[in-house]
Amino acid sequence: MNAPALLDELINEAAQKRASDIHLEPQADHLRVRLRIDGRLTGSRQLPKHLQALLISRIKVMVGLDIAENRLPQDGRVTAQALDLRVSCLPSLHGEKVVIRLLNKQQTKLDLKDLGMELDDLETYLAMIERRCGLILVTGPTGSGKTTTLYATLAKLNDKDVNITTIEDPIEYQLPGINQVQVNLKAGLTFARGLRAILRQDPDIIMVGEIRDEPSARIAVQAALTGHLVLSTLHTNDAPSAVTRLVDMGIEKYLVEASLIGVLAQRLIRKKGPAGLLGRTGIYEVMFNNKRARSLAENGRRKIEQNLTTETEVRRVLYLDD
Repeated sequence: MNAPALLDELINEAAQKRASDIHLEPQADHLRVRLRIDGRLTGSRQLPKHLQALLISRIKVMVGLDIAENRLPQDGRVTAQALDLRVSCLPSLHGEKVVIRLLNKQQTKLDLKDLGMELDDLETYLAMIERRCGLILVTGPTGSGKTTTLYATLAKLNDKDVNITTIEDPIEYQLPGINQVQVNLKAGLTFARGLRAILRQDPDIIMVGEIRDEPSARIAVQAALTGHLVLSTLHTNDAPSAVTRLVDMGIEKYLVEASLIGVLAQRLIRKKGPAGLLGRTGIYEVMFNNKRARSLAENGRRKIEQNLTTETEVRRVLYLDD
């Protein structure tokens, strides 16, 4: 099989299995292929070593990367059918490791009610985003569905009467009717610099892909205090920790308390089905006006009681296992 046909086969297999990523991992005597499905890596196949260079070159051509460069990391993206493919190449001991992320455009149509929130949590979150100024944070580790929640939120808020602008790294999905800005560190366009520029664009709602440092946190808080609704993400274990994280970044506590509307902490857990654990849904912890109804663990127990998942899965996701 030639490289283009093999690549098409790998992408089709990943799409059929609902994989989020394809990992091509060079080993000493073969090329290992693994798929990330429902958050976990699973073995797919082992390819002969002689196909490694051909396949990686084909991937680079597909996304417009330099096929002669194999000493430095490279990133690219391309749209194919209903998929946006993001490619990352990284030099490793036995050749370049490649990860292809598959982003299904249909996921941009996801409704907030489809995320798995309990009805009372959803009603609280909807009350939060109805505010027209202030800061709302979605927190959780990498891969916990934060970006999906923000996109579903923007879809809910998108209206002809509002100006919504985002600053993201990277832009994962294109949202019709919303102005999306891509961070470009090489050109000097950071989150903080982009956010300052957005504030001169008469925005109503601003989405910051991630608050990473004190400058971006301070501008986001100031924007929230001056009549804008600001949505962003943080990496924290639970909702209350978001306040501590902002203070640790250097934001005065009184400014955090004055600007913060609420926090949504979340995780993704695999659902129980006839064939075992398949597909994922969310567990959530909503903090509104500094009050939270239940913890992530309590929400996980609800999912167990509803027979939607297992205790082992909830413990795994919440890092409760020894």
